[in-house]
Amino acid sequence: MRYALAIPSAAIAAALWTMPALAQGTGHEGHEMSGMQMPGMESSQPVPEAPDKMQGMDMPGHPVMDHAMHAMPKEPAKPVPHMPPPPAALSGPAHAADAYYPDGEMTHARTMMTGEMGGIHTTLVMLDRLEAQTGKGGDGWAWEGGLRTGGDIDKLWLKTEGEGGIGGGVEDAEAQALWSHAIGPWFDLQAGVRHQFLTGPDRTQLAVGVEGLAPYMFDVSAAAFVSSQGEFTARISVAVDQRLTQRLILQPRIEANLSAQDVPAIGLGSGVTSLRPGLRLRYEIRREFAPYVGVEWQKQFGRTASMTRGSGGNADRIIALVGLRVWF
Repeated sequence: MRYALAIPSAAIAAALWTMPALAQGTGHEGHEMSGMQMPGMESSQPVPEAPDKMQGMDMPGHPVMDHAMHAMPKEPAKPVPHMPPPPAALSGPAHAADAYYPDGEMTHARTMMTGEMGGIHTTLVMLDRLEAQTGKGGDGWAWEGGLRTGGDIDKLWLKTEGEGGIGGGVEDAEAQALWSHAIGPWFDLQAGVRHQFLTGPDRTQLAVGVEGLAPYMFDVSAAAFVSSQGEFTARISVAVDQRLTQRLILQPRIEANLSAQDVPAIGLGSGVTSLRPGLRLRYEIRREFAPYVGVEWQKQFGRTASMTRGSGGNADRIIALVGLRVWF
């Protein structure tokens, strides 16, 4: 007679589940797997406690164990040699599209692209300063502006500036015609002719200088002038726009003039002849149209100041100003 030993399937499952823990000692005490149901188990039968973190196993809903300690050491990466392209890579046409389009069609397209993307000619007319000034010694007005036309590398600059008295004529003015050539991404070399319209005899001068953007967006312009009488003078100006809001801009600006010798005919002494630091606060109604207010200190030095005072002028004064900046 044979006897069959009937063991409930739930008991077998519990034994199989707990065997790894029994084989490894007490490494899984306190773990619980409550709420899990093994295949073949009735939901009414109790489930033995099981670990809630299984070492070496990534269970869904449980933290992934760090297996870095089991990683094999990696060999250091070998540098990839830089090899020239194979000769076959250079055997085709210089432009692959030439193999599919008629002769001359792609040449025309490339010429157009060069003109549109890298050789654009533009023209800018800017009146940087048109202002009325008031202060000790009388009221006056001044302007500074110019026209620029050309490409990225070479362009023509026409510049003009001057000043006069309210109700009177122009006292001092100048006009420059300059050829400008880019000597880098930020600066242009400029050369040409300047003519001064003065209260004394006029002056025609050779002009050479640089203009561009220095680090931190300082707009720098420096030029030297040699007159037909051999007189050597120079000017440097620096300005920077400090944007207070998207439309309100504060511009500190300073201009210095120098002369290598005394020129009594036009009221200049040697050395630093004048200095003009100022502040202008403009509001850009549009980028191209911006009224402004400001203040400027006009100071002359040395024999230049003496000659100005001798002719009844003011060699040291602070002025208030209101003006307009436009460009198109």
